[in-house]
Amino acid sequence: MNTSGSSRPAAKSLNARGKLLLVWAATVLVLLGMVTAAVVRTGPAPRTDFLASLQSQWEGQPEAAPAPAASVPRAAVDVDTEIKRILAENPGYRVGVVLADTHGGEPRSYGDGTEFVAASTAKIITAAAYYHLVETGEKSLDVPLGSYDAAFQVKAMVNASSNDAWLLLMEDIGYPKLIEYAASIGISYDPEQNLLTPAEMAEVLKQLSSGKLMNAEHTQELLGYMQQTNNERLIPAAVGPDITVQHKYGELEGYVHDAALLSSGERSYALAIYTWGEDGESEERLAVIHQLTDVVARALRE
Repeated sequence: MNTSGSSRPAAKSLNARGKLLLVWAATVLVLLGMVTAAVVRTGPAPRTDFLASLQSQWEGQPEAAPAPAASVPRAAVDVDTEIKRILAENPGYRVGVVLADTHGGEPRSYGDGTEFVAASTAKIITAAAYYHLVETGEKSLDVPLGSYDAAFQVKAMVNASSNDAWLLLMEDIGYPKLIEYAASIGISYDPEQNLLTPAEMAEVLKQLSSGKLMNAEHTQELLGYMQQTNNERLIPAAVGPDITVQHKYGELEGYVHDAALLSSGERSYALAIYTWGEDGESEERLAVIHQLTDVVARALRE
């Protein structure tokens, strides 16, 4: 019997069934893959928060900040124009203003440049004169003067504007010597009349700042007394903490003055503002002094 002929159809049938099985197996695998993928996509959140934290960090990132706008250059302060405008807007007051760069150059004067009753601003001249006599050996800060010593009286005269201390120091110096000292620094001053121009007061401050009036120790001592005085409502009230103010104010029968050194970095101005009016230290008068000071302070920051 020829067996080879009967086996070939069987092989063909087996091959067909095998192919069918392979097709079904492939189909099942595909279906299982789809189900598995669906389960993975819709399954419970993973136990770890790492991915969630990354997502939250990404979502929490701020949008890129826009490029900063180009800074606008600060306009230069036109000191002359602004001060003249302020004076013109306040014709009810007699005002004299002098601004001097302590490092040199001609001072700039505005308004009334004639003499005013100097009130207590002239106490700086008395203080400088007393320190001068101490340095020449004619006086001492340690000697009794009134109920205290001379050093106490100088501080009280400048920092607290004590008139009693002023009288004691002027009498101890002697009026003739005080007049002589003022003339030696280029100032025409008679303590019995107590008259000064704003320019003369600015000149005193300029010389004080440059160390021309006394030695370094006494200069720093006097400048220290001119800070945080018992009246900071005038020039000091119109400048920011970036500017150092050393000043001496004066008030007497309608006269309200302030004279100050304003310093920022390496720059320093002497500013004298003398005013007269019928209202004393009113809010309106203070506003005028503050406006004038603000112009100078802005110029100092340039």
